[in-house]
Amino acid sequence: MAELLAGEIRSGTFAPGERLPSERDLARRLEVGRASVREAIAALQVQGVIETRPGSGSFVAADASERLPAPSALPHDASPSDLLETRALLEPAIARLAAARGRSDPECERLLTAMEAAADPRDPAARHGWNESDRLFHLRLAELTGNPVLAGIAAHVAALMDQPLWQRLRDDSIATPGHTAIHLAEHRMIYEAVAECDPDAASLYAAQHVKRVRRYMTLD
Repeated sequence: MAELLAGEIRSGTFAPGERLPSERDLARRLEVGRASVREAIAALQVQGVIETRPGSGSFVAADASERLPAPSALPHDASPSDLLETRALLEPAIARLAAARGRSDPECERLLTAMEAAADPRDPAARHGWNESDRLFHLRLAELTGNPVLAGIAAHVAALMDQPLWQRLRDDSIATPGHTAIHLAEHRMIYEAVAECDPDAASLYAAQHVKRVRRYMTLD
């Protein structure tokens, strides 16, 4: 999704200095969910391509053309097994670096609260809310590293987690009572380790979390 929005900027559809449409309008234009738009804007903000001005909205940076990354050669489709293998390599390293630069973060805390509110596996709407908050939480951890390359890769991984097969397996995995509570506890442990500047703990908890996700999705 970040690459799609970047393509609109490259093509001149959104010119330097121009205010972007609302998340709702962008989602309708690009035929994606609002959460995906939010992720893309966040990823391009980290890269300096988009600037957000409180109370005014998001704008294309004046030097966006110079900051735009080359078009992505990353795949736009991946099996859940490949995706989890990538997450197992990437997320412990992201958590470690985020913790090394650790600080508390209101957005992570908001997403944890949202996951707690959407923890009822019997409610399809709650499951959707859980999945969105889960993806955004892991993306936010990457943004906390302060590394735009990692944030861009994490945004691509988050987009892959929006694929129908992943979502179906994810929904099945969290339908078991108690699974969302365990995942929420793991997310809190990762975040607390990041906020408390404990890289070893953050990396360990992230590795354990991905391993559990794989087991719950019955991919082992």
